Amino acid sequence: MSIPPPPPDESQSPESRDARDAAQWSAVEEATELVHEERFRDALVELRRVIEAEPKNPYAYYFLGIALFEIGELEAARDAYQATLKLAPTYLGARVGLAHVLRMTGDVRGAIREGLAALSQSPGDGDALHAVGVAYHARGDEAAAIKYLEAFLETNPELEVAFEARVLLAAMKGEPPPGDD
Repeated sequence: MSIPPPPPDESQSPESRDARDAAQWSAVEEATELVHEERFRDALVELRRVIEAEPKNPYAYYFLGIALFEIGELEAARDAYQATLKLAPTYLGARVGLAHVLRMTGDVRGAIREGLAALSQSPGDGDALHAVGVAYHARGDEAAAIKYLEAFLETNPELEVAFEARVLLAAMKGEPPPGDD
């Protein structure tokens, strides 16, 4: 899992920003290991401890969003991603995560808005293209969904999610699923 860093706080010197960022990252290292080990409930305990001690740590809220998403707490995950973006408005991973959660909770318009904001921030980002594509599909705009999902596949995504996108594209185009001979 690639973890994008939050944007720098321009009100501080580069040295001060780097030191603060390093301290914030260090505070969540144990929790990130728990997330990578898929020990999400343990990660939640650790992340809540970090947030209590350091309520302005965007990494803590971001990983809280991931852990909550993984255990199916979508509304709480949405809130955690939104908290991340309040602290770090250009945190790309949080914006993409928020787009997925909004789609899954029925706010398709919000999902498209957040996905497009992620793409305006990082044009061609595969995760953002995927988020926008599946959001358009959820809205029923198959032409837009196909456009974004095909662009997503051009980014050479991981095998599993690429296969899922190909299956979805085939269904939208009325073609047999990939591997169906």
